[in-house]
Amino acid sequence: MSARENWPGKKARDDDELVGGYEDVTGEEIEPDDDDEENEEPDELGDDEETDEDPDEVDDDAELRLAGHAPGDLNVPDDVDLLEGEPRATRRGVGIVAAKFNGDVTNRLLESALAELDRAGVGRDTVTVMTVPGAFELPLGAMALAKTRRYSCIVALGCVIRGETAHFDYVAGEAASGLQLAALETGVPVAFGVLTVENLQQALARAEKGAEAVRTALEMADLFSQLRATAQAR
Repeated sequence: MSARENWPGKKARDDDELVGGYEDVTGEEIEPDDDDEENEEPDELGDDEETDEDPDEVDDDAELRLAGHAPGDLNVPDDVDLLEGEPRATRRGVGIVAAKFNGDVTNRLLESALAELDRAGVGRDTVTVMTVPGAFELPLGAMALAKTRRYSCIVALGCVIRGETAHFDYVAGEAASGLQLAALETGVPVAFGVLTVENLQQALARAEKGAEAVRTALEMADLFSQLRATAQAR
C-alpha cells in the first residue's frame, strides 16, 4: 500500500528532511567543519573497482518492501493438518452487491469481477447482482444476500473517493466495518472490493480489484466447504 493509499482517516505525510548542519544538545545548529571535510578519508573502493555483489542479483526483501505486501504462501509443516481454499466454482451461487455511486468505476469493477467468475467456471445463472445507492449501503445489501443462504460467498464492489470534507473517512470506514460484520454474523464470506482512493485516476487504474475480490470470496467459500466436510467426517 502506497503512502497515498493509507487506510481511511490516515492522510499521507512526507518525512521531515534535515537540511544543512546538525544540532547539538542545546538545539543550536552546527555547520560541518571545513577541516573535517578536508581530512575525510577516501572510500576504500574506487569508482572503477568491482565488488563481490552481483548487480543482477534480486533482493527479495527489497522487492517486498517496494511492493508493500508479503508473499501469500505460508510454510506449513507436513505433520499438521492443512486447510487451504482455492478460487474455484462452488455448488451454490455467488452474490455481488454493487454501489451505484461513482458508477463509472463500479461498472469496471463489476466487469472485472464477472470475467473472473467466468474464468473460475461459475455459471452466470448462479450469479446475482444487487445494486445499492452507495458504499454506505453495501453492508446492508451484503447482509441481506448472505441471510438468504443461497450464496456460498458475497462480493462487495464500490468506490469512495476522498473529497474536501470528512465524508470519505466516515463512509469508507463504515463500509469496511459493516461488511466485516455481515460476514461475522452470517458466517458467509464477504469479500471487500471497495476502492478507497484519492482521485478518479487512481480508481480507474485499480479496476482489476473486482477480480481480486472474486478470487478472495471463492477461496474463502472453498475453505469453509472443506472445513464442513472435515468436521462431518470426524
